[in-house]
Amino acid sequence: MRILVDADACPVKRQIVDTAKEFGLEVVMLIDCSHVIDDGYSRVITVEKGRDRVDIRLINLAEKGDIVVTQDYGVAALAIAKGCAAVNQNGLVFSSGNIDKLLFERFLGQESRRSKMGRTKGPKKRTSADDEQFETVFRKLVAEQIHKP
Repeated sequence: MRILVDADACPVKRQIVDTAKEFGLEVVMLIDCSHVIDDGYSRVITVEKGRDRVDIRLINLAEKGDIVVTQDYGVAALAIAKGCAAVNQNGLVFSSGNIDKLLFERFLGQESRRSKMGRTKGPKKRTSADDEQFETVFRKLVAEQIHKP
């Protein structure tokens, strides 16, 4: 079991690495060539800059039992289909029970923006409480995956 991270814009890399060290798990951070990561623990894979290149490489590396950390619902859906656990930076655990709804809501939002019916707000400013929420959920998810038969 490994932890694969769509790391370009991931705000919880430190929490992921701290948890991985505690459980003795490998972390693979995937970034494009416009980013640099060196946390002294993770294996970093750098891909060419381009739409979905990190996502495609991450999914190609993912194996059953891995944990994928991503903000992208499409990546999460593919990870679930491969037998991985998937979670976002806010601690939302993606599952076969919620991914279809999330993908549909994303589609509706894209259609709304395309039709210029209204401008949508960006995400709210991240707080330390958000980081704590992620870490709590992530530690629980890692423990569950380790003890999964």
